[in-house]
Amino acid sequence: LLYRLVKTGVPWPLGTFRNQRSFCAVDNVIYIVDQMLQRSIDSGIYHLADDEKLSTNELVRLIAKALGRSAVVVHLPKRWVGIMARLGGWLHLPFNDDRLQKLTENYMVANTKIKSALQVEKLPVTAQEGIIKTIKSFTR
Repeated sequence: LLYRLVKTGVPWPLGTFRNQRSFCAVDNVIYIVDQMLQRSIDSGIYHLADDEKLSTNELVRLIAKALGRSAVVVHLPKRWVGIMARLGGWLHLPFNDDRLQKLTENYMVANTKIKSALQVEKLPVTAQEGIIKTIKSFTR
């Protein structure tokens, strides 16, 4: 949805909100799986994530960059956005309180356990590089 929004040039209206999200580049997934196959690590639950966290605002800017465009990020007051979301809920529009929460909440996982198990300090691809590569793959 964000890709389509940025591609069409519609301004991102949630610039006031600050959140952090974890992503994981495909290249990092491949690297981690390859390392796991080469080493013996304890069984357990491991979160896969890039080293950097990105905000939705940063994601919008990266998508625009990958598309060769300028991102238009609008900083509307949170109160106005909340009113629009409530109105959207009452009118059964796509933008409502639930959608606002999903777009602006934090969702982070730590990759420290898997990096420790693999004895690596840094993953080979940054979150920014992974997002740009992914977006460019959409346009091929």
